[in-house]
Amino acid sequence: MAKYINSTDLDIAPYIDHTLLNQTATPEQVQQFCYQAERYKFASVCVFPSYVKLAKELLQGKPPKVSTVIGFPTGATTSKVKLYEAQEAVENGATELDVVINLSWLKIGKTEELYQEIAEICEETGQTVKAIIETTILTEEEKCLAVEVLMDAGITYIKTSTGWYGGATVEDVQLIKSISKGRVGIKASGGIRTYEQAVDLIIAGATRLGTSRGVDILTTEIKKEDS
Repeated sequence: MAKYINSTDLDIAPYIDHTLLNQTATPEQVQQFCYQAERYKFASVCVFPSYVKLAKELLQGKPPKVSTVIGFPTGATTSKVKLYEAQEAVENGATELDVVINLSWLKIGKTEELYQEIAEICEETGQTVKAIIETTILTEEEKCLAVEVLMDAGITYIKTSTGWYGGATVEDVQLIKSISKGRVGIKASGGIRTYEQAVDLIIAGATRLGTSRGVDILTTEIKKEDS
């Protein structure tokens, strides 16, 4: 594990995508998350597509971006459905799209189909695309192949996980960094609950962090410093 760094040395807030992907989320919770994102200076708020328009209204003219998920959480919808979902999300105000790749295609070697699907979303939307590769259920060879194909397709970030099958690890972030060599960003997501975890992932190479616990992480760390 990477050596712990005190919060005075690393401000993790700008790395955080403040994530609300609870199926029972309410408009009041979206409002709260948007308020928190502005207050704590998070990179973005990540909500389901049905809440993109509301998040856009709440964050109009404010620094946090509006992120949403596409093909979530399985990635198994058709390419046409994913493209439509992505285009509609952009029309409603999303500027960052976290797209779950078709993992079956990756595992059976249909890399051309995988490439075409993601490349079309990148080209047609013109927005930041974070391709979710679900590292916990891939072999190292599959992870390497996914990163290469997705970089060629034009994505902006490789994202480790949906959080449904486990979360980000330092080892996976380091592997993605070694393959991508700075060509794309790396979003570590899933299971990030402490400041120490966040710092370790950033040191390993993560340039974004997906977590629903950003406020808890920051406020707990402040309390530790004050005690």
